[in-house]
Amino acid sequence: MKGSRRLSRELALQGLYQWLVNQTDADDVLAQIADKEGFAKADQAYLESLVRGVVDQVGALREKIGPHLDRPIEQLSPVEHALLLIAACELGSQPDTPYRVVINEAVELAKLYGGTDGHKYVNGVLDKLAPDLRPEEAATRKSKA
Repeated sequence: MKGSRRLSRELALQGLYQWLVNQTDADDVLAQIADKEGFAKADQAYLESLVRGVVDQVGALREKIGPHLDRPIEQLSPVEHALLLIAACELGSQPDTPYRVVINEAVELAKLYGGTDGHKYVNGVLDKLAPDLRPEEAATRKSKA
């Protein structure tokens, strides 16, 4: 059974995929998500914070992700692009969620929705991005290893 935050991330991915393709605003994305199966079981506040966070901060999030990519962000699949934006948003604005959880959730969603090796790419980028956005947590984790 999916947890409410996992479901929130999955619905955010679906909505932000559409947003990347159609360039609608956050209210339209959230209205479309509200009609999806499982919406009532999602952590709706978390879902809204992810969608609004990505839409409102897309430029800054892309700047943070960009140095860790091997190609222009526009060349990523919409699934990988949306997952990286969601994870970057979550890493930057949800300090209560351990960064390894954020990365794992993005990788699992990439396995479900992305291309054949998309999950490996998402994992590699987020492994490089996490220390930029969570330096103390990354340093603590590295010293324990």
